[in-house]
Amino acid sequence: MYVPIEKAQHVTIVRVDNNGRNREEDSVIKEHALSITLSDEKFVRNRHYVTVFCSPFDLDILGLGFLLSDDIINTMDDVGSLSLSDDNSEIRVCVKNSAMLAEKLIAKRDVTSGCGRSLNSHENLDIKKLQLTSRNLRFSSETIIRFSSEFQAMSELYKSTGGVHAAALCDTNKIMIFKEDIGRHNAVDKVMGECLKKGFDFNDKLLLTSGRISSDMLLKAAKRGIPVVVSRSAPTSMALQFAENAGITLIGFARGRRMNIYSHDYRVE
Repeated sequence: MYVPIEKAQHVTIVRVDNNGRNREEDSVIKEHALSITLSDEKFVRNRHYVTVFCSPFDLDILGLGFLLSDDIINTMDDVGSLSLSDDNSEIRVCVKNSAMLAEKLIAKRDVTSGCGRSLNSHENLDIKKLQLTSRNLRFSSETIIRFSSEFQAMSELYKSTGGVHAAALCDTNKIMIFKEDIGRHNAVDKVMGECLKKGFDFNDKLLLTSGRISSDMLLKAAKRGIPVVVSRSAPTSMALQFAENAGITLIGFARGRRMNIYSHDYRVE
C-alpha cells in the first residue's frame, strides 16, 4: 500500500525474513523541518520562534495548534495573519496579542519529532487550579471502544509506513477531527489547530491519541478544558497526578474490548 508522495518516500530495501533476503519497495514517512516565525502589529517583526520537526502536511494547523499549546494565542481573534512559505519550510504568524510575545521569543528552541517541550514550574502549579465544567458529560464504554476501533482503521499512513502517531477529537457520537504526524505531540497540536480554526468548543469533547500520555500531553488537554483523554498506549505517573488534579478522565490501553480508567471514572458508563 502506498500513500501520496508528499507524505512518504518510496525506497528500495532488503527485507530479511523466513524466506531469506529479498529486495523490495517500501514506504518511509517523510520528516520535515518547519520554522515558526512570529511578529506583532506594533514592535516585533518576523522573529524566529521555534523549529518543529514534523510530517510535511497540515502545516498551517500545526502552527496554530503549537502556538495555542504554547499560550501565544487563545482564539483565532489573536491571529492577524498566517502565511506559509512557497517551500513549506516556514510559517509566518502575525499575532495581535503581544503582551507575552517578547518574553516568549527569548527562549528559542528546536522541538524534535519525538519529544515535547518541558514544563516550567508555573505550569506545574497551574494544573491544580484548572476547573472543568463538564461533570455531567458521559461517554458509554461501548462508544469509546468503537472510537478506538475506528481510529485505528483510519490511519492509512500508519498502515503504509508504521512511522506516525495519530490523534482525534470526538464528541459523544463520532470522531470529528483526525490527524497524523511523526510526533505524538504534533498530532495533538494539529487536532487543536483544526479545532481552533473551525471554532469548535473543547469542553464537551474526548481527545484520543495513539501515543503515550505524559504530563505535557495531559497539560495540552487540560489547558483547553478537554474532560476526557483516551490513549491506545500508557499514561505516566505524573500525567495521572495532573488528571486527578484537573478533573480529567484519563483512559489508557483502549484496545479491542478493554480499557484502563485511571481517574474520574464517573464519566464512563
